[in-house]
Amino acid sequence: MRRLLQSLELYGPEDRKKLAIFTALTFSQKLSGLPPETIFSALLSDSLVAKGLVLGFVTDAFKQYLVENSLDDLVALLKRAKMEDRLLDFFPMQKRTIEGFGEHFSKEGLGVLVEYNTKKVFEVKLKELRTTLTSQIAENMDVAEVTEMVKQRCREASLPDVDVVRTIWDAIMDAVQWSGKNQQQNSNLALRQVKTWGKLLGTFCTTAKLEMDLMYKIQIHCYEDAKLMKLFPEIVRALYDQDVLAEDTVLIWFRKGTNPKGRQTFVKALEPFVKWLEEAEEEE
Repeated sequence: MRRLLQSLELYGPEDRKKLAIFTALTFSQKLSGLPPETIFSALLSDSLVAKGLVLGFVTDAFKQYLVENSLDDLVALLKRAKMEDRLLDFFPMQKRTIEGFGEHFSKEGLGVLVEYNTKKVFEVKLKELRTTLTSQIAENMDVAEVTEMVKQRCREASLPDVDVVRTIWDAIMDAVQWSGKNQQQNSNLALRQVKTWGKLLGTFCTTAKLEMDLMYKIQIHCYEDAKLMKLFPEIVRALYDQDVLAEDTVLIWFRKGTNPKGRQTFVKALEPFVKWLEEAEEEE
C-alpha cells in the first residue's frame, strides 16, 4: 500500500479514485493490516502534495468513509495517524489556508469536516494565546503591551470574543505563583493578580453577555479549585471596582444564575456585597 500510494502520479484519475475508495472501505470495515499512521504518512510526499494528487485522494477517501461512518470515527482515524492537526498538509502550498480548506471541502459536500477544522484551528490558536499570555503576565509585562498583543492575535485569527475572555481569565490564574499549603497567602496572591490584570479583562469584556459568561467562568473555576473557593465574592468585588463587571450583571447572576456548581455557597458569600449594591441603588 505504501508503494502504491507513493506512486499515485503513475495512475490516471479513475484509478486514483478507486484506490482512495478501496482505502476508505478497508478502514470502514476495520480490515487488519492497514494502519492509518502508515497510510497517511506515506501520502505526505512533497511532489505528490504539490501536484494536488494527495488532496484529491484524501477527498475521495473521506467522502467514501463518511458514507457509513460518523465524523467522530473519521477524527479517531486521523488521531491515530497523528494527522488531526495537520489536515492543511494535504494541500499544495499555495492553497494551504483556512479559507482554501473551507472552500475545497465545502464544494465537495464535506461541510462537517470544515466545521471540525475551523474549531480545531480556534482551539490551537487559543491554546497558543493562553501560553503566551501566561508567560507575559508572569513576567509582569506592561498591561498596555499585553493588551495590544491580544488584540493582534484576535485580528489575525478572528477569535470569538467569549473564548478570548475565558482564555484571559485562565492565563491570569495560570500565572499565579501558588505557595504550597498556605491558604491565606494563596488567596492574597490570586486577588492581587485579579486586581493587577482586571484592566486587561475589561478591555475585552465589552458586553453584558460577555460579563455574565465571565461570572460563570469565575464561579466554575472557584468551585473546582479549593484554593479559590472562599475568594469568589472578593474577586467579583474587585472586578466590579474596575468596571469589568457591571452592577446589573452581578445582580442578575445573584438572583437568576443557572449554573448549580457551588451556587448556594457563592450566593450566600456574595449577599453582603449585593445588599450594599441594592442599598446604594435605593439611595440613588
